[in-house]
Amino acid sequence: MNHGSQSSPRWVVKLGSSLVTNNGLGLDRDAISNWAHQLVKLQQSGIQLVLVSSGAVAEGVARLGLESRPKQIHRQQAAAAVGQMGLIQAYEQCFMEQGVHAAQILLSHEDLSDRTRYLNARSTLTSLLELGTVPVVNENDTVATAELCFGDNDTLAGLVANLINADLMVILTDQDGLFSIDPRLSPDAELIREASANDSELMSVAGKGSSLGRGGMQTKLSAAQLASRSGTDTVIANGRSEDVLMRLAANEQLGTRLHADREPIAARKQWLAGQLSLAGKLQLDTGAVAVLQQSGRSLLAVGIKAVSGKFSRGEVVACTDETGREIARGLVNYDSQDVEKLRGQSSDKIEELLGFVAEEEIIHRDNLILTS
Repeated sequence: MNHGSQSSPRWVVKLGSSLVTNNGLGLDRDAISNWAHQLVKLQQSGIQLVLVSSGAVAEGVARLGLESRPKQIHRQQAAAAVGQMGLIQAYEQCFMEQGVHAAQILLSHEDLSDRTRYLNARSTLTSLLELGTVPVVNENDTVATAELCFGDNDTLAGLVANLINADLMVILTDQDGLFSIDPRLSPDAELIREASANDSELMSVAGKGSSLGRGGMQTKLSAAQLASRSGTDTVIANGRSEDVLMRLAANEQLGTRLHADREPIAARKQWLAGQLSLAGKLQLDTGAVAVLQQSGRSLLAVGIKAVSGKFSRGEVVACTDETGREIARGLVNYDSQDVEKLRGQSSDKIEELLGFVAEEEIIHRDNLILTS
């Protein structure tokens, strides 16, 4: 499956901590060199790729001589800041040996939840791919807060897949894929070869995570669901399998393949669907709920009953029905104070009430996505 005018297939490859560290104690240089080698071969075969690599905290822990991964967020962030230097140095050196430039991209949650920054991140990544570099993406751990951090780079990889309209996301881990039951607990565990990324039964199958990384199979499944919003399939496979990336590129069946099962939503809508933090809520009357759900029209001021939260123009807000259930979310054209003045009024009163008209609609249908 190829997206629109993109000529080359695009992959997001995510490497878990266990594949780039010595059991969590610093980086495994040989492993990183091997990954760089595989990734360059993949790139030479005509695939554009973005790498999302864990390992910064583990490397920082080793460099700082700490006994284990710190519990406090700010200590983790300090370890990540130190480790990030080592991680990027290692990739830079290993890619340079292959004659390829690596690029470092640190993303925070705000970069993907702010419309302008989202577009900037997307343009930068696209330009880097066109220039033939391998972007190495990581969470900006030093500024991420506990509530907003991606939980693990799996989620970040899913959002990057949305950002670049990837064809495939490959999550490499130390397990062979997703099993029917946790293989560490039962000899009867069977590898699930293929499934829909949005199969609701998969979550109950996913066991808990390894001690090393933050994300178990559950975060990998959530990431696959996120990626599916841009029509991206996901493969969860064992990174220790010989030449795993080229074998996947040759369509060999490895690990678990989770199908997106849907066509890509328009770029801004897929971005909206990936929003993890909302700036406010608009409660709608039953008429407005029906219009959004059935007619696919824009949200007008007349259908808004109540406004909560403090938000600015361009931020993402949830639209709820009278019981408080979220039915849609979108980019709002007016700030919360203005929406408060306009709610329940017809659109031709906007100028009279505010002294200006930014838009006729409170949320334009192109910037609106139904969530239930």
